[in-house]
Amino acid sequence: MIVSKQELRIDGAEFSTLEEFYDQVCLRIIPGAEWGRNLDAFNDILRGGFGTPAEGFVFCWDNHEISKQNLGYDETIRQLQKRLKRCHPSNIPSVENYLAEALRHEGPTVFDWLVGIIRCHCPGGSEATDGIELILR
Repeated sequence: MIVSKQELRIDGAEFSTLEEFYDQVCLRIIPGAEWGRNLDAFNDILRGGFGTPAEGFVFCWDNHEISKQNLGYDETIRQLQKRLKRCHPSNIPSVENYLAEALRHEGPTVFDWLVGIIRCHCPGGSEATDGIELILR
């Protein structure tokens, strides 16, 4: 008997910034759980132990095209500018390079960061044993 995985979903029409994405994770993926609300902590959530199913789950991202636009270069620039203010001095040159790239509308966007993190936990990813499946709708 094949048991289907639980679907946990977010809707790109319900958020337009990375912080609002984190709000949706709190509401839809790990309700009631405390977490760091950053990219590393989001990666940790996908590993399990924060209220997500131990056997993995299907991460459904509805209206992902809206997110792709909202979490594009403008949001990436905003996030990198925030990161630049709080990063360790040794990381400033690297963040400045990423920011210069984003200002030219080159390189990965916030949307790409998030999808990349999720895909690491999917089949073929470096952390595929976590059993995540990503569906972009």
